[in-house]
Amino acid sequence: MVTQDQIDAFFRSAAFGVVGASSDRHKYGNKVLRCYQQNGRKTVPVNPRETEIEGIACVAGVADLPDEVKSISVITPPQVTERVVEEAIARGITAIWMQPGAESPKAVQRCREGGINVIADGSCILVVEGYRDH
Repeated sequence: MVTQDQIDAFFRSAAFGVVGASSDRHKYGNKVLRCYQQNGRKTVPVNPRETEIEGIACVAGVADLPDEVKSISVITPPQVTERVVEEAIARGITAIWMQPGAESPKAVQRCREGGINVIADGSCILVVEGYRDH
């Protein structure tokens, strides 16, 4: 199980990447982005097919995130998450929160091997942060 210390460490980042961010307001990739906005957190959406989501400029991949981003939320299919973890290790990301459905045993294991604080126990950032859909 994830500890409060792991969650606190995740939120120490100056800014947060949202990998799998979506312009579709019904998708979790959009709701997670708006959740960060609702909580006043600086956020960078990651989506190679979009230029802007919810008024924020997108970057194409994890490697393109600004240096201040040390924590990322991942809302991608498990096979994509595995690639994202490799990119995150190479980029120096220190914490990854895999939204329910994004995790895979391989991705979680690679995070642990890479020294990344990983939250992948089914905890949902929308619940933890008290997201309101409006």
